[in-house]
Amino acid sequence: MTGLATAAPDAGGDSPLALVCGGGSLPLAVADHVARRGRRVILFPLIGAAAPDGFAGREHHWLRIGQVGRFLKVARAEGCRDLVFIGSLVRPSVWSVRPDWRTVLALPRAFAAYRGGDDHLLSRVGAWIEEYGFRLLGAHEVAPEILMPEGQLGRVSPSDAAREDIMLGLDYLRATGRFDIGQAVVVADKHIVAVEAAEGTDEMLKRVAGMRASGRLRTAPGKGVLVKAVKPDQDRRFDLPSIGPRTVEGVASAGLGGIAVTAGAAVVAEPEPLVVAADRAGIFVIGVAS
Repeated sequence: MTGLATAAPDAGGDSPLALVCGGGSLPLAVADHVARRGRRVILFPLIGAAAPDGFAGREHHWLRIGQVGRFLKVARAEGCRDLVFIGSLVRPSVWSVRPDWRTVLALPRAFAAYRGGDDHLLSRVGAWIEEYGFRLLGAHEVAPEILMPEGQLGRVSPSDAAREDIMLGLDYLRATGRFDIGQAVVVADKHIVAVEAAEGTDEMLKRVAGMRASGRLRTAPGKGVLVKAVKPDQDRRFDLPSIGPRTVEGVASAGLGGIAVTAGAAVVAEPEPLVVAADRAGIFVIGVAS
């Protein structure tokens, strides 16, 4: 197994790191990597996104989406200057956000930020937070270990046909990335089978599995690739494409042969379980140049 990337710069500091946590295992993995470097981490899990039972024994303060004023008050009191957003989060309706007074003051900007894709929204939220004196960092800057290296993970190698599918998928994502609509595509026999939209990668893979079950996807089981790539002009502090054991399960259920992601610009959650699951399922996992 190729080692995970460690070459990215460490943006550590003497002040505690504020980590705003969405769902999934990645926030706690990033927190552990940062803590091993000797830096204190203050977690801010988001209600409705982060697992309720995942933060026992860790320094944390729960937040509702929209509680910007509470975050600023607590983070400053804890001495935080650097901030990272990490973890999955379903894009909330602007009407479902429960703003505190600080957020209410910025509602016109919030409505404007919603008029666009996820990268547009997140970049504007980040710029707003930085106006209050915080430095917004990418998770890979404080925990470079999470980045996908170039090359193969696990025992299974992609075939020549799979490599052609990967190249087609990367070309497609480069072309569509400027529309800020998704980071993933499924390609089989040089045919675009499915494109990720607002539903996310897991739901897209379920859609592919449904197409196979109904006979609409007739490629042989074990053929086809999930390709994930960062958007060409994406703000890399937010929402890098990611894979984990759950991705392997989805790819296996969809009857695909492997996973390809952009090396150095995608995140690997739980790498050891991912490799074990991929080897067991006979699925390749590879990091490729973007």
